[in-house]
Amino acid sequence: MSKVNVIFRAGLLAVPVLALQVAVTEVQRASGVVQPFGSALAQEEKPEQETRRTPALRNKVYEKLAEAQAFAEEKQLSEAARVLDDMLKSSGKNELNSYELANVYNLYAFIHYSNEDYNKALQAYENVVSQPEIPLAMEINTRYTIAQLYFVQERWREGIAALKKWFAMSESPNANAYVLLSQGYYQLKDYDEALENIETAIAMYREKDKVPKEQWFNLARFLYMEKNQITDAQAMLEELLFFYPKKQYWVQLSYVYSERQNESRQLAAMETAYDQDMLEKDGEYRNLASLFLSQNVPYKAGKVLREGFEEEIVEDNSKSWELLAGAWRQAQEIDWAIPAMEKAAAKSDSGDLYARLGSIYLDGEQYEKAIESINKGLQRGGVKRPDNARLVLGMAYFNTNQYEKARDAFRAAGRDERSKQYARQWMKYMNSEIERQEKLAEG
Repeated sequence: MSKVNVIFRAGLLAVPVLALQVAVTEVQRASGVVQPFGSALAQEEKPEQETRRTPALRNKVYEKLAEAQAFAEEKQLSEAARVLDDMLKSSGKNELNSYELANVYNLYAFIHYSNEDYNKALQAYENVVSQPEIPLAMEINTRYTIAQLYFVQERWREGIAALKKWFAMSESPNANAYVLLSQGYYQLKDYDEALENIETAIAMYREKDKVPKEQWFNLARFLYMEKNQITDAQAMLEELLFFYPKKQYWVQLSYVYSERQNESRQLAAMETAYDQDMLEKDGEYRNLASLFLSQNVPYKAGKVLREGFEEEIVEDNSKSWELLAGAWRQAQEIDWAIPAMEKAAAKSDSGDLYARLGSIYLDGEQYEKAIESINKGLQRGGVKRPDNARLVLGMAYFNTNQYEKARDAFRAAGRDERSKQYARQWMKYMNSEIERQEKLAEG
């Protein structure tokens, strides 16, 4: 796998951001419990799935609950708790029935959550559902809230178990519930269950002609990639781009096209992001340039890198200038390749780039500079193919009529089996050229 694809894959498999509801009002609204006490009263009027004989809420108890809730709404949480504490201290004829206790614990839960005491809030909600014969709707909503609180505390297994209890009681679970369950399984790395539930949530939204949330698409995309379902990951990214066009999705889609060996689309995806001014990092510019080079479009690679340097996005280092020089050279823009490689060589500790600079000088017919640059590279060391460097050196000497030095360079290159044949051919050509020049002089 190329370095470019490794970078793309890292982004594609980045852990999706899973936002959980953390505000108490959000948790309760999502579960249908808008306010602890007010919602409990409202539940009495909702149609129920089964017949329950719920005890009555007595007026005296109602007034106390209303007083506690008023304190809670004004953020006077200690006063609200004091009222509830007094209610629980009552005994004998004033003893609270199960429904009244459920409302008391519901308000306790609100107070504890507001104080960010999640353990006490959970215990209070558990006390709500433990009361016999409370309204079914109240129990269902509270069980959903319990599941959410487990997730807020990252107690994934307990959250999943609580959510399954809620599913068992709910007649028509909404898409958000399936997303929450998917998130729990995702955290436990049970990707099969996570994918099944997120797919259900997305399908529910599509059936209603609603746009699934970006976070849902992202979770599904991540899971498809983990399960190596590349086609599905591609479809998910294409849908993400349709509804939520962002740079990261173009980059990720480019990698998916690479996985499917569709190199033209791989490049097209990255180029689209570039054309929309979405690329803003050094690596992104260099990745796009590398893709252009791999598709034999060196001129565009050079333009991208040149713009990156002008905008001070591409880093001013040897590797970047080397990439630009290579692009211009492949595009036969020698006059642009030379200054780029000069900068690359000057910023490098190795002699290899000086040797390569010498080759570009030769292409530009700057033979004296080619000789100087290659010799400098050979003296510095680190030249990857010294045999090639000496072949180029021999050509430069030949073009400056320094035949003996050219012959020495060709002989040195010929000691390497990889360049032996080319060195002989150049020696033969040089000898014939010398002979031709001597005959012309005699004539």
